[in-house]
Parts: sequence; C-alpha cells; structure tokens
Amino acid sequence: METRENKDWEKLNEYQKEAVLDDSPACVVNANVGSGKTTVLIAKVLYLYLEKKVPLEDMLVLTFTNKAAQEILSRLLLREPELSPEQRAGFGTFHSVALRLLKEKLPVEKAGWDRDFSVMEPEEETELAQRIIKEEKLNIKYKNRLKKRLEQEYKAYLEGREASRYGDDLFRLYPLLKQEKQRENKMSFSDLLLVSTELIKEEGFHPAWVIADEIQDSDNLQLEFLEALVGEETRLFAVGDPNQVIYSWRGSSDSTFFALKRRFSAKELSLPVNYRSNARILEAANHFRQFGTRIQGCREEGKLIKVKRQYDPFTEAEYLAEQIESLHKTGESYEDTAILYRLQRQGELLEKVFEKRGIPYQISVKQTVKDIPALDWVVKILRFSVNPRDRQTGEEVLLNPGFGEKLTKKKVRDLLEEGKGKSFLYEQMRSFQAWSSSQTKIPKWREIFDYFGLGEAFGPTSAGYKEREEQAGKLLEWLRVYCEKKELSLWEGTRAFLNDGALYGMDLGEIMGEREESLKGVRLMTLHASKGLEFHRVYLIGVNQGLIPLRCKTMEQEEEERRLFFVGMTRAKEELELSYYVNPREPGVFGEGSRYLLGIPPELLDWEEDVRREKGEENLRKLGRKVREELRKKKEAEKELAPDKRNTDAEPEGRREELSEKPDERETGNVVPGPRVRHRKYGEGILLSQNELTVEVEFPGYGRKQFLKALGEIEFLSQETGETYGK
Repeated sequence: METRENKDWEKLNEYQKEAVLDDSPACVVNANVGSGKTTVLIAKVLYLYLEKKVPLEDMLVLTFTNKAAQEILSRLLLREPELSPEQRAGFGTFHSVALRLLKEKLPVEKAGWDRDFSVMEPEEETELAQRIIKEEKLNIKYKNRLKKRLEQEYKAYLEGREASRYGDDLFRLYPLLKQEKQRENKMSFSDLLLVSTELIKEEGFHPAWVIADEIQDSDNLQLEFLEALVGEETRLFAVGDPNQVIYSWRGSSDSTFFALKRRFSAKELSLPVNYRSNARILEAANHFRQFGTRIQGCREEGKLIKVKRQYDPFTEAEYLAEQIESLHKTGESYEDTAILYRLQRQGELLEKVFEKRGIPYQISVKQTVKDIPALDWVVKILRFSVNPRDRQTGEEVLLNPGFGEKLTKKKVRDLLEEGKGKSFLYEQMRSFQAWSSSQTKIPKWREIFDYFGLGEAFGPTSAGYKEREEQAGKLLEWLRVYCEKKELSLWEGTRAFLNDGALYGMDLGEIMGEREESLKGVRLMTLHASKGLEFHRVYLIGVNQGLIPLRCKTMEQEEEERRLFFVGMTRAKEELELSYYVNPREPGVFGEGSRYLLGIPPELLDWEEDVRREKGEENLRKLGRKVREELRKKKEAEKELAPDKRNTDAEPEGRREELSEKPDERETGNVVPGPRVRHRKYGEGILLSQNELTVEVEFPGYGRKQFLKALGEIEFLSQETGETYGK
C-alpha cells in the first residue's frame, strides 16, 4: 500500500505536494482555477488515513455542494473501495454533516426538537412564517421580501436589539416561528447549522481534522459551524479561491478566505498551476484576477480568443446553431460545447432556435419533483406520514384542490389538532409507521401506491391518470431502491430519503430514469451555473456594457461582476469566443462591447466584425415566413380532423418551466391599455408596443416581456392591430 501511495505523491507538482504533506495546526490553500484542488483534497485525506493513521471516522470533510461531496467520495472509493458507510459518514455538505451530527451525535432534545425531526423544504419556512403572521395578526413590512428579511435581521435579534430595521413585528415573529417549528418537529436549513453549532459548543464535540472545500463560498452560519468544530486539538485544512466569489447574495464574501486565515492564524499555501486552459485563455484571465498569485499555465499557446460582433440575439442564436451543426458534422460531440450568458432569460431564445433545428441541449435549470403537482403531493403525503406533527404539510395534503378529499378547512384542522372526523388518507398517513414496520421486506412501489389510495385520488377515469400513475410509481420505486441501498427499513428509509430530498432537491430526470438523456447536448447555462465545470469550447455571449457587467451601484458589485467574467472565461479548455450585440434588445444594455473586452491585451484577440443589420433582419423575415407557413399548414390539418377545436400549439414534451426571474432582471412598469394577448407561459397580457420585428407585452405578475414576431409566440385576443402571430 505504501509503494502505491508513494507513486501517487510523485504525480503531484511541488505546490500540491507541499499542501498534502503540510502538518500545520491550520492551513488555508489559495487554489487557482483549474489547479487540481479536488486531487489535493483527496490526496490529503488518503495521506492522513494511510500515512498518519488518522481514522476516517475522526475527520469531517465539508463541501459547498452535494455534487462536490459525491465527487470526492467516488474518487476516494476508486482508491479505497472497501470503505464502510461509517468511514464515509463524515463527508458531505455543511448542512448534511450538521444533520448527521444532530441525528447521531448531539443531544438535539436539549434544543427543543426530537431526534426524528424533519428537514424543511427551502420555501417552507417562509410559508410557515406567513401563516403565523396571519394567525397572530402581526404587522410585518415588505412581506414580499420576508425570506430575505428573516435571514438578514436574525443576527440583530439574537444580539438583543430592541427593534427591527423597519420597526415592525419581525422580532415578535422569530420566537413564534421557532416555537411552531419545535411543535411540528422540523428544522430549516439555517436551524441545522444554528442548533448544531450551539450544541457543539456546549458538548465539546471536536474531530481530529476538519477539511473544507470551496471555503470562499461559505456564509457566516457555515463559518460559525466550522469554528465550533475546531477545538484546541483539531487541525484545519481549507481550500478555496477568492477569485471565484460570485455568490454574495447567498452570504459569501471575497474577505472570507482571508478572515479564516486570520481567525486561526493559518499558514497560507497556493496552487498556482492551471492544468485546464491553454496559455492565451489564461493570459486573458490573469487580467481579471483580483487576489493571490498569478495563474501559471503548463499547456500550449492555443488559438486566439475570438471576439464577434452580432447584430442581435436572434442573429447570434442562428449563427451558433450553424456553428454547432457544422462542428458536429466533423465528429465533435455536442457535450464539448457550452454557451454561457449573464441572465437566465437569455437562454430562452437559444432553446427555441435549437429546438427548431433539432440540436440537443441541456439547461442549467433542472425540473424537480416540485414542478409536477401529483409528485409534489405524493412527497407531502410521505412527509406527513413520517412526521404527523407537521400540521403545515398535513393541511397542504388534505386541502389539495386536485387530489385531496374535498374536506373543509375546519374539518382538516379538527382532524390535525384534535383527531376528530373521518378521512381515509389521514388514517393511512397516521398508520404508516405501523404498516411499514409490519413489512418483512421493502414493499414494491405498487403496494405503497395502493396503501395510500393514490389510484382513487388521481381519478382513474381522468385523462391524465396514466401519466400520474407512472410518475408516482417511479418516485416510489426510487424510494424503494434508496431504502435497499442504504439498508434501511421503509420507515427509516423514507425519513432519510425525504431529508436528503430537502437538502439536495429531487432531480426529476434522475427519478424518471431520464438521467443519461438529460446529460446529452450543448450546455446552455448562466455564468453562475457554470462554476466548477469545464468544456472544450465556450461561447460567452452578450458581453455588452450593461449586461456583462450589469449596472453596479457599489464597488463590491463591480468586483463581483469582474470575478463572474473571470469564471466564465476559465471554463474553456481549448477555444473561447466572446460576443456582443449591436442591437441587444435589452433595457439598459448598450449596443457596444463591454469595457471588459478592452481589458484583454489585443494580441490575444481575433476580432470579427462583419455583421450587418440587413442580414439580421432578413434572417428574421425568413424564419417568420417559415413559422407562419408551418402554422398555416398545422391549422388546416387540424380543421380537417376537428373543425370545432382551436389549435393549442402544445409545448414540446419535457419542457420545464423557468425559474421566476430575479427582481433586478426585469422591472415592472405601468400597464398601458391596448389589445389583449395571450402567451402559453405568461398567460394574458396587454400589448404595449410593436414594430416590424418585435412586440412588447405587459403581463400581470411578470412585468414587461419582449418577443420576436417570427417565433409566433403571441396570440391576439382582440383584433385592434389587424395582425395575428402564433395561434
């Protein structure tokens, strides 16, 4: 074993080896992008385990994401496949490790919860708070920002400040919210860290080693949790890159890395050598690096970075589609290419163009179980079944308008609070522990399906019954397999399954068995979503002033925009193309290249500027004629089949709803009376303006949206314009 390990050490460069062999009480490693930090983390764990004989059970390895934790574990298991579940238990995200400690190590009862508590979904705490506000008639200002206010002002409340920032009842809400969570025996994400941190301090639980990944992304709660874990004899090894701090809205800061160094008087090492990108890409990226040592390359010079001027987003989408089709014909895989952009909505046009051309693509916003009403309801049934004290979830199950038992709110509350009344589903949920404990093996999905009476609830004669049955069956089969893999009973496995789902989300593609299919295609994603990934070829689009960077109010925001651009550029291994629009069609965005383009030495760039307005408009007209002809043929065919039915122009199968846009991405203006229109996603709205190429519409709850006429997305409900697009 030692010989094999020594060979592994020889593969590391001098900087990596120094970090692995360092035995300081506290060490922080400034790991440049693409410098092999995961390799170093795994080597560090193996070095401590194999050479220093530190038991894995006496280490905690904390990561920012579950994906990172799984990657570290899977690579570790390739080296040491015989590791037991107990030896792997200390590897996970901050929240998952805190959950395990509360379930297995710490006296959670002292904090007012039982050990079988549930983990709340991310939005569940806000919904519970809103219920309490209504029941207690509290005066809370800015309720549309309640989630953020609960997070931001909690520290001031704990410190004993007399009044909230806006002088309302927020500080009265905190203790009521905590009491209700204790009564319903469930914890929020924040509670996992807050409660475990407090109990660690009281109980003196300290491992031999704490190893932390992506430390720069940690917020204050995570850092306080880490500090509580580090006792006098505990050694700390943390890896991070302050040049990749891009999640400030989550609480991370570019000062976190250095604050941790000062707090523990830690030794600082660096990993300066990048193994990912060619020399020209790294040279450009170095001009946007803010901290630490210069990135050193070890690869060839590579191609020049292309800078392309496009007429508008539609012209570019067509251009990108042509480029990708051409590359694919030469044998290049779709998966080798990524298109990165600043705002989520920029991907919508790319999706439409790629769909029309039959180009497979992946999107960074994945569909989850919560996006399917029937599955979301089944998950809530399971949640209440393993925690009958969860009144909030019980109400949501029984009062569900689509699948519930049509009970009144009063009858449901009588059931939940006093056990009065009759309900088949309520009785089944309350009896789930006894039923599952009586099973000699994990029941098949159909048995669980029938136990809860889901067939009747889904409406056997309804049009969507088969689809709902199949979806629920796959979810319950996923649960069964999970229990078997973890070697847990149905009761214990369901609790663990739901807590994991709350922490990491439930990927619908994975549950539905479409995981491999969902991983195929060109990657379309925001710059934020691209962090940690790498691609042969990257197109970074919309590098316009006002978009990259967005308009910034503070120097801190400006610096984060620079770091975000840095992250985007360094996703590319071989080829990088930057582009901007002459006509960006975005409010507040200038029709000129970003100043960031001028920050790259000209000798690294290959400028391509042969783009004309006429070409862009002609492409739009051609597509418009093609779309209208397709719609005409479709309508004629439908009239022959069903002359009394309207064309619904159904959305392509598998299409997911986008996440709602952030407030800073689109402002809502005043509605100007005009023709009424309908969009398949945003519903009915009012036409504000139009020209030869576009229409602008105001939608209640969504604000102003702009659409290309050529894509036929808008149906006019009133005919003042004399024109019809789409339906």
